[in-house]
Amino acid sequence: MHPSGQTTEIKVHALATPDAMRADIQRKSRLKGRQADEASLAEVRALVGPAPHRRDLLIEHLHLLNDHYRCLFDRHLVALAKEMNIPMVEVFEVATFYHHFEVTRDDAPAPGLTVRVCSGLSCELAGARDLLARLPALLDTGVRVISAPCVGRCEQAPVAVVHQRPVPMATPEAVARVANPAVAPEVDVDVVGYDAYRAQGGYALAAALVNGEEPGERILQALDEAGLRGLGGAGFPAGRKWRIVRDQPGPRLLAVNIDEGEPGTFKDRTYLERDPHRFLEGLLIAAQIVGTQTCYIYLRDEYHGCRALLTAELARLRAEPPCPLPTIELRRGAGAYICGEESAMVQSLEGKRGEPRLRPPYLAQVGLFGRPTLVNNFETLYWVRDIVEKGAEWFTSFGRQGRKGLRSFSVSGRVKHPGVKLAPAGISLQQLVDEYCGGMLEGHTLYAYLPGGASGGIFPASHAHVPLDFDTLQAHGGFIGSAAVIVLGQHDRARDAALNMMRFFADESCGQCTPCRVGTAKAAKLMEAPVWDNATLEDLNTVMADASICGLGQAAPNPVRCVQKYFAQEIS
Repeated sequence: MHPSGQTTEIKVHALATPDAMRADIQRKSRLKGRQADEASLAEVRALVGPAPHRRDLLIEHLHLLNDHYRCLFDRHLVALAKEMNIPMVEVFEVATFYHHFEVTRDDAPAPGLTVRVCSGLSCELAGARDLLARLPALLDTGVRVISAPCVGRCEQAPVAVVHQRPVPMATPEAVARVANPAVAPEVDVDVVGYDAYRAQGGYALAAALVNGEEPGERILQALDEAGLRGLGGAGFPAGRKWRIVRDQPGPRLLAVNIDEGEPGTFKDRTYLERDPHRFLEGLLIAAQIVGTQTCYIYLRDEYHGCRALLTAELARLRAEPPCPLPTIELRRGAGAYICGEESAMVQSLEGKRGEPRLRPPYLAQVGLFGRPTLVNNFETLYWVRDIVEKGAEWFTSFGRQGRKGLRSFSVSGRVKHPGVKLAPAGISLQQLVDEYCGGMLEGHTLYAYLPGGASGGIFPASHAHVPLDFDTLQAHGGFIGSAAVIVLGQHDRARDAALNMMRFFADESCGQCTPCRVGTAKAAKLMEAPVWDNATLEDLNTVMADASICGLGQAAPNPVRCVQKYFAQEIS
């Protein structure tokens, strides 16, 4: 059961109960050695096309089946394994890993329409629990209503997703209308398309670079002087990373991470659905400088509209290329927060479970398909053209409190005007709220805030003067990450926010390492108590931070420790 009381999808990699795990093992044993029937093979071939099939396209093929049948029947998994000539166990373990795949017995009816209600903190503050409770009574009995993790639309909270159609600022009545198949979806036409982008000078820089008219070293120097860092959360200097990959033996690859699953983050979606070619030009520039002919774009599955938009604009780019293009493959995530971690994303691109890799070796040396791989966040590439054309000094001219550059803050929660706010690096939370968000909502005063989503900690209002930037929050027990800012008012409790985040971590743990898999679940249970067992929680925090394989488990203690440090009155 989800904390809200609604049923949720059970996945083997997360908080599967012993009974659920035994059921999956029994199903796997029933599928072992089973032969594919001709009818199922024909149905699979009709969707995925004729053999041979690349092994790395397994997840793409599972999406085709899941979209068509609204589930993955056992018989189709058996047929797909035969068609792709891979072991049945590999197909099954991938299909059961990702949240958006619904593995179903052959004799069970296909699921009907599914409505997902976001359980992220911003949506919870906006009344998602009430929405979740009221919806079943308004919808047809064949409609399944479930709770889902953050869907990347926090500025539109609360949000529901009807199959693949988001309902912003959702009410039960609005969701019921969208659930009616006769209602046509709304189309966002406020997009800078290919022709408009070219008319504004777009792709001139990329073409000059590819044609040898613009030296790549000048572009790298501009990135260095601007101080452009990875904007997915890690903050590694972009120019340095490009040089490291460029110096590796070929062939080299490029992978773009648009799987922004951090609760509170929606900046990549906002920029992508308005100006996709600015990002694509940055991709072409990066590909040329590091010397790769193959690029992969990994887009989170919740962004269905962005996927359609990007598919259409890539087609326009290929039809009228401004210069020779590399091969660009658009890949689709399947609902796994862990795939925002770069090595887990690489595993998913290879058609596998999204489990983080141990490092070293680093992806710049041994990445996708074992080749040196440049992995960049969407927004990092988005800024390349502007920095080069306007000059590094343009970018560094912004900044406050001794910091330099611009930051895209995804702001949600108790503010009047949530959204993506492009503001100077080093701005304080108070300045961000007052100058860019219209102040706090009526009836709310600033009580606390999360500067970096689920992972970045929770700070009290007394810290609203601290600069928001890379390396400025660690001394206080947090970090900026992808700049997902969630603002709490005096009627909210920091302990509730921390519990929401820990439940999220527990649901999204890939299950590969014990400290994270067990620690997040146990911590969430302990945090439900009126009075926290701080000693036991700190034991769990230490083990998770020190022994987890990746950043999910390593950062999960941050909200807990912040509550213990700054909001002790709430837990004692």
